[in-house]
Amino acid sequence: MHILIYSYNYHPEPIGIAPLMTELAEGLVKRGHEVRVITGMPNYPQRQIYDGYRGKWYVNEQKNGVTIQRSYLRIQSKPNLVDRLLLELSFVFTSLPQVFKGRRPDVIILTVPPLLGTLPVTIFAWLYNCPVVLNVQDILPEAAVRMGLLKNKWMIQTLAALEKFAYRTAHTISVIADGFRENLVNKGVPIDKIVCIPNWVNVNFIRPLAKENNSWISSHQLDGKFIVLYSGNIALTQGLETVIEAAVCLRHIKDIIFVIVGESIALQRLQEYCLLNRADNVLLLPLQPREKLPEMLAAADIGLIVQKRNVISFNMPSKIPLLLASGSPIVCSVPATGTAAKAIQLSGGGIIVEPELPDAMAAAVHDLYVNPTLRARLGKTGRQFAEENYSLEQALDRYEWLFSDIVANRKSTVGILPKLNTQKSVVDG
Repeated sequence: MHILIYSYNYHPEPIGIAPLMTELAEGLVKRGHEVRVITGMPNYPQRQIYDGYRGKWYVNEQKNGVTIQRSYLRIQSKPNLVDRLLLELSFVFTSLPQVFKGRRPDVIILTVPPLLGTLPVTIFAWLYNCPVVLNVQDILPEAAVRMGLLKNKWMIQTLAALEKFAYRTAHTISVIADGFRENLVNKGVPIDKIVCIPNWVNVNFIRPLAKENNSWISSHQLDGKFIVLYSGNIALTQGLETVIEAAVCLRHIKDIIFVIVGESIALQRLQEYCLLNRADNVLLLPLQPREKLPEMLAAADIGLIVQKRNVISFNMPSKIPLLLASGSPIVCSVPATGTAAKAIQLSGGGIIVEPELPDAMAAAVHDLYVNPTLRARLGKTGRQFAEENYSLEQALDRYEWLFSDIVANRKSTVGILPKLNTQKSVVDG
């Protein structure tokens, strides 16, 4: 089968949707499929085109059997609303010719956001009578409005109309959690058009490792430390100030150190907050090379998931499968009624505390610090849940079944996907 993946982000970008789409593409190639990826020049999370790609309109590459077609993006390091619109429009216009530089695919998978990617894909799908699977990683404009990131009424109305257009024109909509499915059904999307395939983790790559002889620990002078780790995107939805304030609450325990790993620009702001609060037990590190990820996650005695209380309920952090697979117990500071809290509850791999309460986070960290038996139990349970529900191989199975059914029958996909674990499942619960 010839599969076209249309994704704004892809390798070598280290976080977000890029690693997931890379693993999906390369996994499908290993199973004998022909995969082509249309993407932008790598720029995330620095919002700066990577060296080797700067100043170019198009770059074509081959990596692990995947054909990668990159196109120019208009990037600003500190974008305002107009800059973000121009960025998305630049990808729409420059990527459209790439779509036609290759043979007709049997199926297209389009990741959103960005929503404007719907336009070139819809044109191509119409011209070639090719079905589109819309992979929804976040629901816009709703999430941006809820966080106060989008206030322009005209823009909100335009994006809402584009959202409806995307749902209507897609053959099938793939969502990553039940909360997404409920949201779409409430907006009038037929339930038989929606399938739920959670984001995944390569459980052979990310796995529990001993802290002894961990080179990542040694290279950062963390030997003998009790490590509380937050790694990933640092945005307004997280509120990492809560982590720093929780660290201050535990300054008297010299063994405990909080490590925050993220993009350098965001770390500068957090550094100022650390100095203001005299948080000398917080270590700020830039994003680590992907090959160091297993050791870094295994170094954590506790992994953190952090959201603000006003984060929209269906938000599902991609770092949850990673932390569960690593065997690290999780302290999850998220809204109790949201998708993230539900995932942690079902996994049995962590403790949920009320968001934006440093004292609550500090208390949960301290409870795990003094109770190694509980840490071990949570880590083991979480790892087992990741193997049973979040493995890359399961995701590949489900996408293969989905694509095959669409191509063969062009009909409803309800009932064609294999069930996840019936005892504990974030998609069948």
